[in-house]
Amino acid sequence: MNNLNYETLLQEASDTDLYVIEKAPFQSDAKGLIRNDVIGLNKSLRTDTERACVLAEELGHYHTTVGNIIDTKDVSNAKQEYIARMWSYNKMIGLQGIIEAYKHKCTSKHDMAEFLNVTVDFLDEAIRAYTHKYGMCTQVDNYIVFFTPGLGVMELIG
Repeated sequence: MNNLNYETLLQEASDTDLYVIEKAPFQSDAKGLIRNDVIGLNKSLRTDTERACVLAEELGHYHTTVGNIIDTKDVSNAKQEYIARMWSYNKMIGLQGIIEAYKHKCTSKHDMAEFLNVTVDFLDEAIRAYTHKYGMCTQVDNYIVFFTPGLGVMELIG
């Protein structure tokens, strides 16, 4: 099972000399923001699972983006946003996580999201991103992970 949760991500942030604060209200609709070495999480986040997903994305920004990228109409900023989100999807889910959920008999997105300690919305966003990156499916070792028409895993025998 995925060992990542809000507490482990808080520890990772601390180990990276980042400070995480919960703040309300934000002046924007953002769920999280990062500036220098401070990550702010909107207090409106209701669960630790939701906080973990937002914190993972902000850690992704810390590790992958440069400068102020709030204006996502700018192509360079949009690319950096995509890279940070992909970092968070790989951190929290990853192709291997989808395969592990399959091995643990997760039969619905809700089951899979719970197994991976992510929200269903975060899982849906990751699936869309993986579909954009890989197309309908991709092979990982002896497994084929299908993204469309529905999420599924097939084990190759032989």
